[in-house]
Amino acid sequence: MSRPDNSLGNTLRAWRARITTEDVGLPATRRRRTDGLRREELALLAGISTDYLLRLEQGRALRPSRDVVASLARALRLSTNETCHFHLVAGLLPPKPQGIPHRLPPGVQRLVSRWGNIPVGVFSASWTLLTWTSMWAALLGDPSLRPPEERNLVRAVFKEPPSDTGCPLFPAEQSTTEFKAALVADLRITHGAYPHDEEFKALMGEAMSNSEEFRGLWSAPALGSRLGGHKRLRHPLVGEIGLDNDVLKVPDHDVRIVTCTAEPGTPDEEKLEYLRVAAAQAAQTALPLSSG
Repeated sequence: MSRPDNSLGNTLRAWRARITTEDVGLPATRRRRTDGLRREELALLAGISTDYLLRLEQGRALRPSRDVVASLARALRLSTNETCHFHLVAGLLPPKPQGIPHRLPPGVQRLVSRWGNIPVGVFSASWTLLTWTSMWAALLGDPSLRPPEERNLVRAVFKEPPSDTGCPLFPAEQSTTEFKAALVADLRITHGAYPHDEEFKALMGEAMSNSEEFRGLWSAPALGSRLGGHKRLRHPLVGEIGLDNDVLKVPDHDVRIVTCTAEPGTPDEEKLEYLRVAAAQAAQTALPLSSG
């Protein structure tokens, strides 16, 4: 029997119950009295004894080591937030992330691939552009024509003197104080989450050195400013276009999905559709002729 206040054991059993053998690549068996993995299956995956796992679930072992918690978290396919919670109920401090993630999770990749008709860009927590749709390139210029170090929004916004060449990477009035303050507020959150990321430290040092405005905004204690909103920009093909710009965060993988949409039935929607057709025609023209 488990103890009434057995948070660790109750959490382990709940997570074990939601994992199937297919999830972890184990052969399925016909008869199972309960859902999820059997205790011996989870113990095998985590590299611990079944008896020790039983004692953890029953509350007879209350202080697993950090290595055991990490092994169980991997075996249970826990998310980052769940792993942090698991450490806390085990009486341990959560592990600190060492570096900003720059890999796209499969779910975000699938979303972007299905949003081909919408300008979408995905940024890391340091505001480096990771991937984009063809419509993003049609609206803002093709980021692949720029070297990777120039695909960072912080460099684009706080470059002195401001550069008017190339793609802006973000459909916003980059000269406005509100936008810059919101960007720096988000960077401050990133700094707190990844204090040991050397690339981010270098990026902040570069911005500090290049921009007096950045230094002033960084010293302000503001947090939580909104990056999205209604934005207007000028495009060489369609002229001025107004778009609703939204920033969606994926907390577990710490990426920012930036979308640009137009209000239905407006001239702005027609302009966006024109850009879509023009981009599709350009891509078709660029295809090599097949020999037959």
